[in-house]
Amino acid sequence: MRVLLSGGGTGGHINPALSIAKKILKSEPDAQIAFVGTPYGMENRLVPREGFKLYHVDVKGIIRKPTLKNIPILYKAITSPIKAKKILNEFKPDIVIGTGGYASWPIVKAAAKAGIPTAIHEQNAVPGVTTKMLSRYVDKVMISFRESAQYIENQDKTVLVGNPVSPDVLTVDKKSAREKFVPDARPYILSFGGSLGAREINNNVLEFIRKYTASHNVFHTHAIGGYEWERRTQEIKALSDISNAEILDYIYDMPQRMAASDIVICRAGAITLAELQVLGKPAILIPSPNVTNNHQYKNALVLKNHGACELIEEKDLTCETLSDMVDRLLSDNEKLKTMENNMYALAIRDSSERIYEIIKKLTEQK
Repeated sequence: MRVLLSGGGTGGHINPALSIAKKILKSEPDAQIAFVGTPYGMENRLVPREGFKLYHVDVKGIIRKPTLKNIPILYKAITSPIKAKKILNEFKPDIVIGTGGYASWPIVKAAAKAGIPTAIHEQNAVPGVTTKMLSRYVDKVMISFRESAQYIENQDKTVLVGNPVSPDVLTVDKKSAREKFVPDARPYILSFGGSLGAREINNNVLEFIRKYTASHNVFHTHAIGGYEWERRTQEIKALSDISNAEILDYIYDMPQRMAASDIVICRAGAITLAELQVLGKPAILIPSPNVTNNHQYKNALVLKNHGACELIEEKDLTCETLSDMVDRLLSDNEKLKTMENNMYALAIRDSSERIYEIIKKLTEQK
């Protein structure tokens, strides 16, 4: 099987594509897999590191307001399928799969026009512009939230597959993780904003550690992020004498930490939510307001409507609102258990297998 995958810009698009690639290779070690991205995105770091060939198409996202800067962007959008056709002729894929981002547009559309089987995978609750546009051409639209189907014009194409997560998340032992990080019975709070750090989350969580964590019988781990770690050295040092809190730059053992926790405080990226669902973790979600189409808020709202999380918009985030919410949850075991069960109910643990089966069926029909 020869598979061409395309997803670019952010890790939220690239990592699902990498997960799909790894599942294909696990099932079919002889499969030939390559990626298509842009010269600008994170794919240029993440894809080669995993040993996959990366082709480039020169395309950028449209600026969502009237501006002359859109003229060269539109020109690239029109001409990029020409480059895409050259890639198709060189690699000769049996199937082309897009996982979102504007990098997917030219190669998936060109493949569909050429009669090559195509599919797209949408990670977010509300599909992005690229997914909506490509849904007219592709054979299958794989969605991660049941609620996403209503936004796809031809709903007969949609298949609920969920978001693929790391095997470490699926196999982590909660009991041993708990014993490793919190050997006693006190509640464990885990919080993080992102690999580089989220300033507003750090502002309020550091104050929360000083005012709430220090005076309560809990243990709290907070990942402040690489960039924020460097600029907040004095703040971190001032909190170092709080014995029931640890501040890290980055969490390298996230599946274990998450499995051990009682409450997770974090952003609402699609893959993070999939991990929370698989592990059944009650969460306080603080969506990033700085993402396209406010995707994180819409993702979080789906979980909130299912009773699986609490939701604080960043504009409403204060140490006091966070403290009140944590206090209410930790004093209500029944509420926490309900949130845990509701998270579990939303989980799709066999996402990679579902995606692989769709790929197999499409290539066999070729």
